[in-house]
Amino acid sequence: MAIDHGPVRSGVAVSDPTGTLARPLRVIERIDAPGGQRLLMRMIAEETPERIVVGDPRLLSGRAGAQASVAAAFAERLREDVAVPVELVDERLTTAEATRRRAEAGGPRRGGPGIDSLAACVMLEAYLRGTRA
Repeated sequence: MAIDHGPVRSGVAVSDPTGTLARPLRVIERIDAPGGQRLLMRMIAEETPERIVVGDPRLLSGRAGAQASVAAAFAERLREDVAVPVELVDERLTTAEATRRRAEAGGPRRGGPGIDSLAACVMLEAYLRGTRA
């Protein structure tokens, strides 16, 4: 499972059992609020992931971005709440790639999976490719 953590909306994606394909799940509004936390825990219970990766916002230079400490704190809290490994992964350019893919596919600007969950798919696919290499 991948989480593209954001202050307002957080995208979530999961892979198929073979770890080959990623699919977007719903966007969670205000994931750090009690209602968002409950929804995330419900999604984790339903999807039963073996691992959770959380986007680590980095600048193009590779240095930590402004939201990096927020994402790290979120990942640390999540580690306390779940029984599977939680790790931070570089999320540079995932939203740009998700936007490009949606445009190339002729996808809607509104409706369908949220761009945040598509960005989580991009991040998860990159992570899965890296683990197979």
